[in-house]
Amino acid sequence: MNDTIEQKCISKGVKLTDQRKVIAKVLSQSKSEYGESDHPDVDELYNRVSKIDPKISIATVYRTVKLFEEAGILTKHEFKGGKARYEAIVESHHDHLIDIKTGEIIEFVDEEIEKLQKQVADKYGYKLVDHKLELYGIKKKP
Repeated sequence: MNDTIEQKCISKGVKLTDQRKVIAKVLSQSKSEYGESDHPDVDELYNRVSKIDPKISIATVYRTVKLFEEAGILTKHEFKGGKARYEAIVESHHDHLIDIKTGEIIEFVDEEIEKLQKQVADKYGYKLVDHKLELYGIKKKP
């Protein structure tokens, strides 16, 4: 079930002020052309939020993002060469392909990669409990 960030705040007991509601709503609606989170950074989030409520300061956005992260609602990604970006924590695992020219982030799951990672851990005598895969690339010309 894909709960909105607002619903996650309520279930985790995070008080939702009017400004936090706006920030949570914007984060919940942050989608790429593929329908996945577009992983906005704080500046981009502030730009989107201030169009809805110009009274919300960038400091409020920073504090709210930190609060949501500490509550286990958002996860912070620090992709190579860029600003920290955020997305809602989801129960299903996925990896990231990052376009180093445009900053576009594609979420994907590849069963062959998942199997290979488990095999590598097993080869070295480990049980894989978690992993993070980030691929960096440049879009090929057709």
